[in-house]
Amino acid sequence: KCYFHRRHSGKDSQLGIWNLMADCVSKVELSVSCSDLLDKDVGSKSDPLCVLLQKNGGDKWVELGRTERLNNTSSPSFSQRLRIDYHFETVQNLKFGIYDIDNSSADLGDDDYLGGVELTLGQIVSSKTISRPLQLKKGKPAGKGTITDTFGKSDPFLEFFKKGDDGKWQLVHRTEVVKNNLSPTWRKFTVPLQTFCSSDLDRPLKVDCSDHDSDGSHDLIGSFTTKASDLQKVVFDCIHPEKQKKKKSYKNSGVVSVKSCKLVAQYTFLDYVMGGCQINFTVGIDFTGSNGDPRSPNSLHYMSPDGLNQYLSALWSVGQVVQDYDTDKLFPAFGFGAKLPPDYQAAHHEFALNFNPTNPYCQGIQGIVEAYRQVLPQLRLSGPTNFSPLITHVASIAATAAQQYYVLLILTDGEITDFDQTRDAIVRASRLPLSIIIIGVGPADFKAMELLDGDDGVLRSTVGEAVARDIVQFVPFRQFKDTPSSALAQSVLAEVPNQVVSYFKMRGLEPPKPKAAPKA
Repeated sequence: KCYFHRRHSGKDSQLGIWNLMADCVSKVELSVSCSDLLDKDVGSKSDPLCVLLQKNGGDKWVELGRTERLNNTSSPSFSQRLRIDYHFETVQNLKFGIYDIDNSSADLGDDDYLGGVELTLGQIVSSKTISRPLQLKKGKPAGKGTITDTFGKSDPFLEFFKKGDDGKWQLVHRTEVVKNNLSPTWRKFTVPLQTFCSSDLDRPLKVDCSDHDSDGSHDLIGSFTTKASDLQKVVFDCIHPEKQKKKKSYKNSGVVSVKSCKLVAQYTFLDYVMGGCQINFTVGIDFTGSNGDPRSPNSLHYMSPDGLNQYLSALWSVGQVVQDYDTDKLFPAFGFGAKLPPDYQAAHHEFALNFNPTNPYCQGIQGIVEAYRQVLPQLRLSGPTNFSPLITHVASIAATAAQQYYVLLILTDGEITDFDQTRDAIVRASRLPLSIIIIGVGPADFKAMELLDGDDGVLRSTVGEAVARDIVQFVPFRQFKDTPSSALAQSVLAEVPNQVVSYFKMRGLEPPKPKAAPKA
């Protein structure tokens, strides 16, 4: 039988979460090996096969299965396992017979009998592994031959199906297989309502419990049907249809208990924006010496006759999209890596682009562009290229925010010098309402930027702490030089909505209800 018990777990979000725990002993697997078999073949060893039979009342024996035949061996180890239903409450008498197979016929009457042994399944289960001498008949040993039976446990898994519009069952979820365990616990899982039941809580569902086989020939333990609206029911009978037909007294092959099933709203980016979440846009521009002298046409900061360069093109592209989500259109803008007038002493790694440290805000994207054009001739490009001061600054503001989210756009030529401090700052910021977009301008090798992005692996701090969520998106501007300006924005901003949702979900914050429009 297969018994499923309830377990307690914490609250989960989204839809359809089940924790299932089972004590499964409906099927056991027996592995058989032999040693020192009699040789019945002339000039070669036997070609043995093992047959499993069970006593079915009186002296009648019924075959349950047989292994594969192995050629020319007196010490076979059969790979084909023998499966049998286990019932604790009854004595199950078994007989293992070893035959030398010399033809293709399934009938064993014309094959040589090499010996056998009678055991109860209870003896095997309680011993795990049991070896006995083979006998040709009671009291007559079959030479030195022995047989060893090893008890194995089921490898159960569950499959959930919904009934399609065509009446056919469609698989919607399969649990993991719990290997060789009589008390498996299946992990909780989440399935979108549309996938699970086509968003119809009364659509028929079927659940199969099966014993996994590596060759794909899984054995059904039992099934039950229900619907999503009834999954809060505690216990379902797990029925094997063939067994139900054969035995009038058959009740079930166990019971399935659904520990918990929750239907939880999955909020979207739009829900938060319409609920009043503000997207605050901040810009950081790289003025380090590796960009080249702005007066030289080879510089990344060189202004073309139309008044643009890669930095401004990237700023326009991304800023025009983001500014629509900020009501006051006031954006703080910073530069880093330059020496400032009047003394031009030490390089600054976080200075207001408008040279007003108490009010670094610019009016719209146009205001950032104007501040950039005014300040550029006054700067002396320097170094090193440090990102961490700016990230830490914006993160400190985000840490005090309520129902607000921050997007930091860093425009850089990519030769970062404080990589370790920057990744530490990003790991800390991953717990805050902040996303970081990095656009690499120029021809540099951006391997460091790609590492910060973390798409190919989880970004970790210098002490091994992983980011709480992915907040960095990096793209090189050169990939979009010959595309419409909207293409760059689409690429770098594609992940922001999910990052916004992931933050509020991590904090367990629901979007505020949209305020009613004022009456005219």
